[in-house]
Amino acid sequence: MATKNTADLKTASVLAFERKLDPSDAVFSSGLWDDRAHAKAWPAVLVREKSVRGTISNRLKTKDMDPAKLDAEIEKPNLQTVDVATLPPEADTLQARFTVRVLGGAGVPSACNSAAYQQKLKTVVDSYANSAGFATLAQRYASNLANGRFLWRNRVGAEMVEVQVRHLQGGQAVSTWTFNALDFSLRQFEAPAASTNDVAALAKVIEQGLAGQQYALLEVIAFARVGAGQEVFPSQELILDKGSSTAGQKSKTLYVVGKTAKQDGAAAIHSQKLGNAIRTVDTWYPDEGGLGPIAVEPYGSVTSQGKAYRQPKDKQDFYTLLDGWVIKDQVPAVDQQHYVMANLIRGGVFGESGKD
Repeated sequence: MATKNTADLKTASVLAFERKLDPSDAVFSSGLWDDRAHAKAWPAVLVREKSVRGTISNRLKTKDMDPAKLDAEIEKPNLQTVDVATLPPEADTLQARFTVRVLGGAGVPSACNSAAYQQKLKTVVDSYANSAGFATLAQRYASNLANGRFLWRNRVGAEMVEVQVRHLQGGQAVSTWTFNALDFSLRQFEAPAASTNDVAALAKVIEQGLAGQQYALLEVIAFARVGAGQEVFPSQELILDKGSSTAGQKSKTLYVVGKTAKQDGAAAIHSQKLGNAIRTVDTWYPDEGGLGPIAVEPYGSVTSQGKAYRQPKDKQDFYTLLDGWVIKDQVPAVDQQHYVMANLIRGGVFGESGKD
């Protein structure tokens, strides 16, 4: 039976958590696969504009199916200006380099306007840390670094993918692990036999970082051999204000860091996109249906499918599980405890609105 204090407990209206896995942007450079030992000197991958004349290929309305109308549409030029990033003709390998900070204090809110709620939340988080612990989540985060999931489309079709992870202290690498990313499956988290010990060692560093037992800064360097001159895929920018007319505007703008009036800058992947890949650890959602892991989100959202896999009606969404655990003393199954903690590690604003 819940105590009177628990029965009176309500979710804080101000409740926010800082992310505890904090990646930088991943900057692109290029060189030769056999020259990976000198990769720090590799030149940046540049972004340039390309103007093309495309053909009409969109689905037509029934009224436009008339052959004469179709011929008239095809005569109209479909002019496009897009950003593109490619390796130079003399380079066959893409390098993506970034760092990840693993911060302690997982489950400790950065803002909370209810002392009673914060105390109960601390009790829940401490119970999780002492029973289930961060080992399961750390192992999955480590696997997503080792398997190169963060390369996204750049991993697809690559002949070879190597990922180096370095644990930095005082600016120096105290441990280094090297993984053949293509040996790993993207659908499960079992490491190949040759990499089991290295993944476990990396996971231990992440686990201790999340538990606040040590400062954990990781440098991740990935090499993907995709072929000389091949296109590579940095993040695409979201342009919110396109003005009153789209004439002459680019239809695709790629992300560049370090660009100045005198310097072109380097193609890069957004830190948010890296974070999404690293936290793709949720295999505990209902009706998986062979999809495999999805990114940890409060409602299990997968935007590429336009679907939320953790619907509130199924009582498996983050808010229902968190409120049940903290407010109602309904301890979730261990797998769902991992999911709730992964959301707190993800960070966000989770307070209860005063509006209906």
